[in-house]
Amino acid sequence: MRELTSEVWPGVPYPLGATWDGKGVNFALFSASASSVEVCIFDQNDPMKELGRYRLLDQTNQVHHGYVPGLAPGALYGFRVSGPWAPERGLRFNPHKLLVDPYARAISGKVDWAFPLVGHGADGRPDPRDSAPGVPKGVVVHDDFDWSGDRRPEVIWRRAVVYEAHVKGLTAMHPDVPEALRGTYSGLAHPKVIEHLVKLGVTSVELLPVHECAPEGFLLERKLTNFWGYNTLGFFAPDQRFSSQGSRGGQVLEFKAMVKALHQAGLEVILDVVYNHSAEGNQLGADPELPRHRRADLLLARRG
Repeated sequence: MRELTSEVWPGVPYPLGATWDGKGVNFALFSASASSVEVCIFDQNDPMKELGRYRLLDQTNQVHHGYVPGLAPGALYGFRVSGPWAPERGLRFNPHKLLVDPYARAISGKVDWAFPLVGHGADGRPDPRDSAPGVPKGVVVHDDFDWSGDRRPEVIWRRAVVYEAHVKGLTAMHPDVPEALRGTYSGLAHPKVIEHLVKLGVTSVELLPVHECAPEGFLLERKLTNFWGYNTLGFFAPDQRFSSQGSRGGQVLEFKAMVKALHQAGLEVILDVVYNHSAEGNQLGADPELPRHRRADLLLARRG
């Protein structure tokens, strides 16, 4: 694998994640126990192909950071983190397993359970097989967006009328929304949908999870999915399944446009988030062959 460390500048520890400044990308990842962190860059035309790695050589307050000049929006990346293997202390570092950036602002691709994603084998030892082909990749995005004229409605709570909605569930069969936009952020921002909400007297739209999620493997085996999206993979990345503009950053721009359109109609936007319900599973990982006792998830699952 091509080592690109010589091309990395020190960078800064904040903000966390990948931040493009117009000339390059700053990467920052927190880890209190890691011995080293590498940023892996993948081919945009073939996300399963790893092009090279940048080692983040600098640390500040347990944040590993580095700046890659010339890297631009659209780049696909993930982290490989080395450190101690000490399960008795909760430490299971395995650089053979690609990690999704927890601060990624866009994620492309889906979890593929056909690949060895779990960090250890049945014997409890580190698994040396590469997981990258089956792991979604973070996307470097830019922050340019025309927010001119936008104003948060600042609804007084005692006057709030909250409408809980699911992006897909609300618009997937709406007859007045163009078929290509049904089930998407643009569909929710369609004038006919907004008109309906305003006529109801709604002041606030509470969206069921719109951050990137990863349906559990045992659901996929049954051709089901976690419809509600509570199995969070990335709290800062708009879910690509609701995007009509692709998964390489288009979902971010489309989400912002939706928020702006709702604000212009005087509608407040509230996000439903459950921080302790994530897709990583437990110490055994999220392998679909492991026994499951999460009946609540099954009850919430829906087809399609």
